[in-house]
Amino acid sequence: MEDLNEKWESLSSWFEKEFGMESDSQSMLFMIGIQELGKGAIKFSKSQKIDLIHIGICSVLEKEGYYEYSHKDDDGWPHFTNAKKLPILKGQQQEQFMKEALIVYFDEVKS
Repeated sequence: MEDLNEKWESLSSWFEKEFGMESDSQSMLFMIGIQELGKGAIKFSKSQKIDLIHIGICSVLEKEGYYEYSHKDDDGWPHFTNAKKLPILKGQQQEQFMKEALIVYFDEVKS
């Protein structure tokens, strides 16, 4: 757990410097969604922002084998299919699971 906290703090610090914004997991997933969409920082509706976070989640968990990229729709939005069952987690476990996946994702991106 100590190691996870240290890695998370390091990632948070890097993220804040790199993107100039809050470094919570939702912000990170939102930025991943924007990058994966590939349309730049345009104005998004509230429902599009939720979709971007979903793209971020799928992209992060794709590296863990939980999702597979499927296709882009006519508007250029990526879609994913569920590749394996997600673990049933509650509260803190879910947050820890996502933090670990974000650390893996950004370790690859930063390399």
